[in-house]
Amino acid sequence: MIIDFHTHSFPDSLAPRAMESLKKTFSGGGFVKVQTDGTAKDAKRVLQQNGFARAVVCNIATNARQESKVNDFAIELAKTEPFFAPLGSIHPDSEQMESELARLAEAGIKGIKLHPDYVGVFISDPRFDRIFSLLEERKMFCVMHTGYDPISPDLIHATPEMLADLIERHPKLTLIAAHMGGYAQAAGVVEHLLGKNIYFDTSLCHLRTGERDLLLRILREHPEDRLLFATDTPWGNPAKELRFLESAQLPAERMQRILYQNALELL
Repeated sequence: MIIDFHTHSFPDSLAPRAMESLKKTFSGGGFVKVQTDGTAKDAKRVLQQNGFARAVVCNIATNARQESKVNDFAIELAKTEPFFAPLGSIHPDSEQMESELARLAEAGIKGIKLHPDYVGVFISDPRFDRIFSLLEERKMFCVMHTGYDPISPDLIHATPEMLADLIERHPKLTLIAAHMGGYAQAAGVVEHLLGKNIYFDTSLCHLRTGERDLLLRILREHPEDRLLFATDTPWGNPAKELRFLESAQLPAERMQRILYQNALELL
């Protein structure tokens, strides 16, 4: 079994516009080749072709006004497509954090996705602390973009050092740091986060050729119950992400943990 803990899809009516905008930012004129048309239907097709059994959809509220609509999409997708486990999202400027989290929990959604670079707020900001405290109370998890992102190339809003401080402040928070704890920040992850009580997802590892040895070290040495396989589809290539994980030549039990067992426990 393979569960992808980090994918993106958009409502059918929004997908063409969203993908065109994001391709300009993220693809960087050929940095990656997109794998889907941005819809949930196409993501399911691509992932199933690669042998995946289920996928988490990471929805992002990039401003407080759209928060409710983003969560509407997550709730509806959870109702209509059992292949997906959608996440909601909370914006740090939201005036309805508690009610939105309650609405998500009532719909059976287990967690949220946050992207500090898209909202332009450091994870040390008290506005995020309020979200984290509410998640701790509700026992909901958080998937967070960490490290570099082309939307904010000169300013990283979630570094390994910041994450180390965050998990000290919120020891009961179930935090999943995307991109192995920080895109283009593998050395900092090894120094500040390796072995600590934080999950890493493996998304986009196959692109990080310059950090390959450090990423393999993290896969081999971080607690096996704190690692999750992920692709970041449509940006990540599912087959190449899987081949990267296989190249680590991990023991079978650790591989099973990463590929699906840890995900099942969280979901």
